[in-house]
Amino acid sequence: MQGLRDNFLMAMPHLEDENFAGSLTYICDHDDNGTLGLKLNQPMELTLEALFEQLEIDASDCPSLETPVLNGGPVHRERGFILHAGSPEHWDSSIRTGENRALTTSMDILHAIAAGRGPEQFLICLGCVGWEPDQLAQEIKDNTWLTVEASDEVLFRTPAPARLETAASHLGVDLSLLSREAGHG
Repeated sequence: MQGLRDNFLMAMPHLEDENFAGSLTYICDHDDNGTLGLKLNQPMELTLEALFEQLEIDASDCPSLETPVLNGGPVHRERGFILHAGSPEHWDSSIRTGENRALTTSMDILHAIAAGRGPEQFLICLGCVGWEPDQLAQEIKDNTWLTVEASDEVLFRTPAPARLETAASHLGVDLSLLSREAGHG
């Protein structure tokens, strides 16, 4: 099951795990070593302005101070993960996640965003999600997740609470009408 990178995982309605129920996850990396993703539809009470204050970063030139920080997942909750449009080459610790998307974990991008010089399209998450090798493939076979190709519309132009439904609509699916049973014959 290679090829899940740069896709969304939509939690099926019957998924009751408190960490993933009703979640939309973006797959940043997926290979033989496992899978790394970020939940994208659970805003925290924390705004970008408050985050910059906590980190003592001058953000007087940042146009996005009211942007909510997202709960990216239950793993590494103390770490920041910035998913953004553009190339990873501009930042110290960055990987390509899609054709024109990257994931950066270094402070240089936060300083650039605070100064108004960072990427125009970005999401800041605290924490991430991860799966061991073959674990996610089995969960998909068990009808826990539905997948769809990621889009900038959902990532950067849809408010966080509406991202799951918007991603599902790209498949022509209404998640509230889906069954917990997989179509095995």
